[in-house]
Amino acid sequence: MAVEIRFTAASVAKVRFAVSPLGETVLALRILLGPAGHAVHRPWVRGARPLLAGERELPLLRALIAGSLPSFLFPVPEERLPSLSAELDMLRATEEGFFRREYGAVRGLSGEEAPEPAAVLPRLAEALDRCHELLIAPQWGRMRAVLEADIGRRALTLVDGGVQGLFAELHRDVAWEGGQLVVHGRRTPHSVHTVDTGGHGLVLLPSVFNWPNVGVDKAPVAAASIRYPAMGVGLLWEPPPQALTGLAPVLGRTRTAVLTALAEPLTTAALARLLDITPSAVSQHLGALRGAGLVSTQRKGRTALHLRTARANHLFGSSAP
Repeated sequence: MAVEIRFTAASVAKVRFAVSPLGETVLALRILLGPAGHAVHRPWVRGARPLLAGERELPLLRALIAGSLPSFLFPVPEERLPSLSAELDMLRATEEGFFRREYGAVRGLSGEEAPEPAAVLPRLAEALDRCHELLIAPQWGRMRAVLEADIGRRALTLVDGGVQGLFAELHRDVAWEGGQLVVHGRRTPHSVHTVDTGGHGLVLLPSVFNWPNVGVDKAPVAAASIRYPAMGVGLLWEPPPQALTGLAPVLGRTRTAVLTALAEPLTTAALARLLDITPSAVSQHLGALRGAGLVSTQRKGRTALHLRTARANHLFGSSAP
């Protein structure tokens, strides 16, 4: 099914980005509770799947996540980097009629047969909180760095190419056609579902666990949203390269870690979070690495993206980042 997102002039001006820890938790559970998922996630799946064995709300999670995902599991973030607790509060506050419609659609029930939201939403929020701490939190620093780096790159595209240029590079299934955004489906390509932004705008959410697909909220309460695969996910679960053993004694652990992370472009702030050091310390290490010809930096306005150079790639035994 293709989804056509209709824009007004006001909604085009309200296109923005956000990261969703709750959304990533739900999508991670979909992979763990279903087939193995895409091969890119299998190294993570092998370690994460056994951790779910003790979750007491597995029947509820399976019921809601095994098939089509209800929209109330994905409240649109109100800010770029929301906390998980803020998103869970939004989930708990899901409007009753909306919950019944979405729950009934997923379970094949009429709205009258859906359970009371007060009986489901608190249990669901607590279960998702536990799953996040167990499955996502240990990896969140690396994941967030990838997601924020993607937003940084998209922001540069938006500055250079406008909204049309942004959508042209977002995903192969996304197209800007005649002033409207179309997300092309593959299972039923000849049917079309229409989403009207109603002046609320569109929120673009880079995703690790939706990779390599693009997802659209077909029943938005306010702003429409698209979850698209973040760049750099393919490297997220790879083990550290063997070159680390030889480089660390020469460059030091932190500078070696900086170079390892810069296989994909990252901002100073993203590097600081990923390595758990201060931005000023990152800047000092980047300066030394730039002086040695191992890191290059591209600046656009207030945004600076760092990437290791061909010389650095040679040290890591690869020819390209």
